[in-house]
Amino acid sequence: MSKTTLRKRIALTATTALFAGMLTVATAPVASASHPTAGTAVAAASDAGNGTVNASMFTTTEASTTTTAAVPTAAAGTAGTQKGLLSKDSTSGTAQTATILAGGQVAFYAEVTTAAAFTATGGSFDSAELLVGTGETVAYNSSNTTALITFAGATSPATIVATRWTAPTTLGTYTVSLLTGYYTNSSGVLVQPSLTTSLPTTLSAAILVTVVAASAGGTYSATRSACKVETAGGTLTYSSSSPATDTTTVFENGTSAYIQYDLNDTYQADLPTGNITVTSTNGALVNASTATSLVAGTNTTAILSSDGTSENVRISQPTAGVPLTTTVTISYNGTTVCTKTVTIRGEVAKLTIGNIASQALSTVSTVATGKQWMYQKTGLAIDGQFTVVATDSAGNVVNTSTGFGSYAAASGLGTQITSLSVNTRSSSNDGTSPLAYNFGGFGCGATAGEASVSIRFTDTSTGKITTSAPFTARCADTASTYTVSLDKAAYNQGDIAKATVRFLDSKGNKANNQVAIGANSWVLPYMTAVDSTITTTTGASATSVTEANGEVVYTFTVGTTTAAVAGTYTGVVSFTAPALGVNATPTYKLSTGGDTTTNADVLKSIVALIASINKQIQALQKLILKR
Repeated sequence: MSKTTLRKRIALTATTALFAGMLTVATAPVASASHPTAGTAVAAASDAGNGTVNASMFTTTEASTTTTAAVPTAAAGTAGTQKGLLSKDSTSGTAQTATILAGGQVAFYAEVTTAAAFTATGGSFDSAELLVGTGETVAYNSSNTTALITFAGATSPATIVATRWTAPTTLGTYTVSLLTGYYTNSSGVLVQPSLTTSLPTTLSAAILVTVVAASAGGTYSATRSACKVETAGGTLTYSSSSPATDTTTVFENGTSAYIQYDLNDTYQADLPTGNITVTSTNGALVNASTATSLVAGTNTTAILSSDGTSENVRISQPTAGVPLTTTVTISYNGTTVCTKTVTIRGEVAKLTIGNIASQALSTVSTVATGKQWMYQKTGLAIDGQFTVVATDSAGNVVNTSTGFGSYAAASGLGTQITSLSVNTRSSSNDGTSPLAYNFGGFGCGATAGEASVSIRFTDTSTGKITTSAPFTARCADTASTYTVSLDKAAYNQGDIAKATVRFLDSKGNKANNQVAIGANSWVLPYMTAVDSTITTTTGASATSVTEANGEVVYTFTVGTTTAAVAGTYTGVVSFTAPALGVNATPTYKLSTGGDTTTNADVLKSIVALIASINKQIQALQKLILKR
């Protein structure tokens, strides 16, 4: 690793020529790679992938085999060691963390172009020096909690400074900082820092070190381990910033599910080698391995001797084509470390047809119509006259995308229904998603009518054929006329009214629903549209289509937004684009719910009352004569 791969130059003349405390720095920021963890090889401070000049500090991480830690002897950190370092995070900037045993030792080192000082809130420094070049001056404060390294002028290329730090024996948290730069004196001139005047002014790096009495390592930590479901084996490494997330828990028939896991202790260090046991429910076959490529298992239990570092489990169906839902449990030395439930779909066992439209005359099954119909029914603007949902023997939705099989007409084709096909395949096995639909179409002959048809799916891998139940496919011409009818002859204020529009072709058949109903207007006194397809009382949505029977129903509230007046009213409904005959004029009676008695009603009641009295008098006379 070369220390010349990263450079930061400082234009620094004689200190008496610098003014106003200004320091000119020209730098190209470098992306920071992960700092090594405790127990692994050290990083090179001069490696461009590891840090930034004057902005990174590194810690020796390789364990010492002697009684003390060693300061690196070269820019690459060669021979640098630590004693008692239990954990080190992956950063090298101002937010580092580490854990060390009481009295433990580490070396800190950094690439700089200026004077540098290592400071600590506890513990002590020694062995401070330049690792590259000579001519440095090293000074310590009285408690050895500051180590200052100065040298004449700036260095270009950068040099490496280092020191050893002994942790306090008192438990707690302590901060070790790297300061770089120069000191501005009272005259505004940049001068070399010193212990008696001022230390460098720029905080370049800092690490919060926790001193503990004993290691908590070697024991499984759920908060420092990771486990996720994937579509293939891979290398999973725990990350505090990127939690492991399942890619999916539902898999296609014939495929295998995978679990990737990485087990660590509380310091994010690898565990000691132990017994990894994987078990499954419902007969699922499992296999566990330290490799990323696994063959299918042959049993419901797999046992592995490992430390749990970036390993994989493969889960497969015990019987081909049969749906499987299984819970897989992974344990380390008897402790459960991961539990995942996955489902593998079975082969197609049933086809359910739905959302059947009415097709136009003289068409083929692949004709690009029905998009609006499907949008109204499924939320997807995809051409088609019907949908197909494939399910396995357990009722789970099965994604039948192109690679899994083919669709074809099974029965019912003739002069009426001339063709039948699935044109857009599903892309999801989630039964709540419209992407689980396959979109099909049927073609029609030249005359209106209907026929019973069915469709089949052939599984590519097994050749199994699944046929749908018969469904009715209807053909009709486009709308030529229409009628409008209300669901009641009379309404009270506050009622809900339903208006049904029936579209008919030129021969009186219910029209197809492949063409939008077009522009239209509605005038129904004291009625307000509440249906989403009628945006105002004067128009229904021109892009919508009817139901398969050529009808569309609109909803209104009666007399709730204005003061209604009782009476009989005639509405005017007009479909104008395309023009479909004369206006419809539905008539209805409206009552306000108060006293609507008219003079005619009163006169009629009086006449009825007189007639009743006359009958009673006549009856009384007959009774008297009998006596």
